[in-house]
Amino acid sequence: MDNRPILKKRTFLYLTEFFSGVAVMAVELGASRLLAPYFSSSQIVWTIIIGTIMIAMALGNIYGGREADKHPNPDRLYRRILIAAIWIALIPVVGKYVILAVSALLIFTVSTNFLIAAAFAACMIIFVFPLFLLGTVTPSLVKYTTKSLEDNGRIVGNMEAFNTVGSILGTFLPTFVTIPAVGTSVTFLIFAGILLALALVYFLSGRTHLRTCAAAVAAVVLCAVFGHTDSFAFWESDLLYEGESVYNYLQVKETDRSVILSTNVLFGVQSVKQKGGGLTGMYYDTALAAPLMADIQKKPQFDILILGMGSGTYATQCGEFFPSSPDRNLSVEGVEIDRSITDLARTYFDLPEDVAVATYDGRAYLQAVDKQYDVILVDAYQDITIPFQMSTAEFFTLVRDHLKEDGVMAVNMNMHSDGADSINAHLADTIASAFSHVYTADVPHTTNRELFAWNCSDVLETFSANTDTVESPELRRLMETVLEDRLVPYQAGDLLLTDDCAPVELLGIHVIDTLIQNEVAAYREVYEQEGVQGLMDRLL
Repeated sequence: MDNRPILKKRTFLYLTEFFSGVAVMAVELGASRLLAPYFSSSQIVWTIIIGTIMIAMALGNIYGGREADKHPNPDRLYRRILIAAIWIALIPVVGKYVILAVSALLIFTVSTNFLIAAAFAACMIIFVFPLFLLGTVTPSLVKYTTKSLEDNGRIVGNMEAFNTVGSILGTFLPTFVTIPAVGTSVTFLIFAGILLALALVYFLSGRTHLRTCAAAVAAVVLCAVFGHTDSFAFWESDLLYEGESVYNYLQVKETDRSVILSTNVLFGVQSVKQKGGGLTGMYYDTALAAPLMADIQKKPQFDILILGMGSGTYATQCGEFFPSSPDRNLSVEGVEIDRSITDLARTYFDLPEDVAVATYDGRAYLQAVDKQYDVILVDAYQDITIPFQMSTAEFFTLVRDHLKEDGVMAVNMNMHSDGADSINAHLADTIASAFSHVYTADVPHTTNRELFAWNCSDVLETFSANTDTVESPELRRLMETVLEDRLVPYQAGDLLLTDDCAPVELLGIHVIDTLIQNEVAAYREVYEQEGVQGLMDRLL
């Protein structure tokens, strides 16, 4: 045992245990935010993160215990903490490049479960080593603080308590303070700095390893200089906005014709604003059939609820094509769990001030209100991130109960999948358990499929009659196409998603695999025939 004064009362060892617990949980939460813009924030990705970190910690515990028995010198532990601090500080600098490199390699070599393989590989490369080192802390500190067998139970209990309390703090701080305030990159740097400070205090108290400490400080400072940016899409130079909220990575991009919101770096458009107004060419246009189905042309009061408001594309379109008039009052309400998205909607997407947006979970909102609506649009599914609580029979029954007698529900199913056991089949069968009439309409040139459901018998006749009275020629032509060519009745099966069992992530990942395979099929063929060099020649 080292005899330096800082260890005599062992307070510093308890602080080391506490702050290592803080750092472990902070890195785990930072890992989820680093991976989410590339791989989504689904339960699958969270499972990979937690499982990988637990593997690293378990191996660290084993190694730390053996190392402490063989070499009971605290210098070794604090050198490991110093290395962990430098590695964690490097994550903002190189982490994004590692993720993209792993994805680029696996996308051509893995045929199934790409997302799982890529996320697992990225986690192993980026996070296992520093968390392995932090996993050595507890067994090492127990060795250094236990004086005899008579007090080892108390010592171990105290150590675990300090680690647990630190883990609690490390859970709340990133989520509610550092990530929303300064972003994921700076969050990693903050907690790397805490670990660095622990090691520096230890070594400087004994005036040992001064050159090592100076080198470590220089390394972390360089990481802070080059890794403090919060840009995940570092190849983009013309973004209107890029940032993070408690729930999402957020990106706003402007083109000549539109402004686009995305919550994923690599793929997906969550909302869009056409600068000149009019149709978007996306699923929102097809969803405009719902108000016509619910007889908006004849009702003096028409109420629309959007679950998953985003930046308000659908609300804006409804106001443009079905505006309030002396004969009709149009009321559009939205529910969006991410307040930051609502703020972006007001700033960049011209969401009208008279459109009320509640910052709430969609299902919880329905449970809290008694109002009934003419149209409810469910637009809460992002890539494979499908909230299971908004995909079950219980949820769709709740939606049905909030519709007026002739009301219509529209659902954006954003993964165009077919087959007897696909995610869309599960969703449509589940919806059919709550509604007597279910129709679907594929959206051309996209992976979206719009679903419409109702319990009134004459909705299609109402839709046809109202289509003829639509003032906008482009909308009228689109609605005629939807009615005559794209709207098809759904033949329900018995695939039911319930609150007890809704494996939406596993169902969705099969669709992602198919989409990726279709997108890279040509490049995969080049890779298989000509290898990496041939692929690089084609890409460059």
